[in-house]
Amino acid sequence: MGGQITLPFWLFLLLLIFAVVTFASHFLFPSVRWFFRRRLERAVARLNTRLARPIEPFKLARRRDTIQRVLYAPEVLAAVTAHAAAEDVPEEVAFETAQRYAREIVPGFSAFAYFGFAIRAAKWLTTSLFRVRLARIDAAKLEAIPKDATVVFVINHRSNMDYVLVTYLVAQSTTLSYAVGEWARVWPLRTLIRAMGAYFIRRKSRGELYRTVLATYVAVATRAHVTQAMFPEGRLSLTGAPGEPKLGLLAYISEAAKDGTEVVFVPTALNYDRVLEDRVLIAAQGGGGFPTRIRVVFRWLVRRLVLRVRGLTHHLGYAAVSFGDPLSLASFPGDTEALGKELMERIEAVMPVLPVPLLAALLLEAEGPLTRAALERRWNARIRQIEATGIVLHVPRASPAYALENALRLLHDRNLLSDTEAGIAARPEEHALLRFYAASIAPQLAQLGDAAPASAPHPRLLPADDATAKGAAGFRGETESGET
Repeated sequence: MGGQITLPFWLFLLLLIFAVVTFASHFLFPSVRWFFRRRLERAVARLNTRLARPIEPFKLARRRDTIQRVLYAPEVLAAVTAHAAAEDVPEEVAFETAQRYAREIVPGFSAFAYFGFAIRAAKWLTTSLFRVRLARIDAAKLEAIPKDATVVFVINHRSNMDYVLVTYLVAQSTTLSYAVGEWARVWPLRTLIRAMGAYFIRRKSRGELYRTVLATYVAVATRAHVTQAMFPEGRLSLTGAPGEPKLGLLAYISEAAKDGTEVVFVPTALNYDRVLEDRVLIAAQGGGGFPTRIRVVFRWLVRRLVLRVRGLTHHLGYAAVSFGDPLSLASFPGDTEALGKELMERIEAVMPVLPVPLLAALLLEAEGPLTRAALERRWNARIRQIEATGIVLHVPRASPAYALENALRLLHDRNLLSDTEAGIAARPEEHALLRFYAASIAPQLAQLGDAAPASAPHPRLLPADDATAKGAAGFRGETESGET
């Protein structure tokens, strides 16, 4: 018993490491986790006093607990049994498949990542690339949404910047849980996006087991009153115009609300003077997929931001957001298909008309080159016509002349226009790109001929630092001053 045992140094070091790890995992780490979790809970409690819609306890639950909650739901267990029978595999194997789906879908929200990094990054990136404008908001209707209701922002999908833009605008009001596609599952975006509360969706998956796991998570989040954001089109618009809605998520949310959970949809319309992926989306119209890679986009974005910081380039134009009238699911009489159609119509109704899409439409309407005087006359006449209808219109500095100059500069910088002795015209080889931008406001322009003047103007831009803006459910816009 009192003898000595001689061990090689490497084996002794290995045993020592195992002992340290065991001690830490059983005694030290639980205490450290408890200490930091207590501090996090106190920080979240202070943060919730400033948010119009506090962070739900469900989002702060440990990700492992949420996964277990989804996996052991009766509908998932029944789907596991059915999957095992259909695929002729043991139920243990089917359960492991469901577990893999749940781990893939369920987010791991981090308040520190969201408010410590994501919001600051979203603000910096958005305002570095665009002049951000809140074009329409009815603060009274948004504030009237019950505090215990599940709010779902339903957004048209123009660009991958949509996630960043809306996150920035609602930062003072609430946190958002996005449904994101396969593009976001690449490293290192996957971990960051999951920490921001987003959940992943396989758009092309048709397996019943996968759909059941996804529907169960959406139902659990909806009943826990998690504020969500979704793009009903399911993918970026290839034409520039809002597309037909996919009904999967809407059906899951509607089904979850049958237990009496109040769900309120907020139609949200986004429009840009410049869509970062415009040429990629046009190239994909033939069905060949997206001929680009994330690293190419990342390199372009970094190069653009460096030039912007050095003052060697301008903003890409305006990015505008409009919030339509909320729609309570309980008061809507139609089915899911009718719901999807109604929400897309409400999005189109508040789509902001921006300078570049408007100029693109005017140039495409022209039969040939326009002199500067002729272009100005058409521009001013069209703006007066739009203003008379109450359509959401953003005219920078409330000056049509400045808006036209700004739009012309943006299109000239991209070499989309040609200046000849006869006047200004769109380059024939760039008509597809101009049609892409004009399509975003085509429904608004189509109703100009027979629209009656509005009885009252639409809700106007809210300045970022104004007390009224801060009280409008926390939604934010930028001021009109300081434009270059």
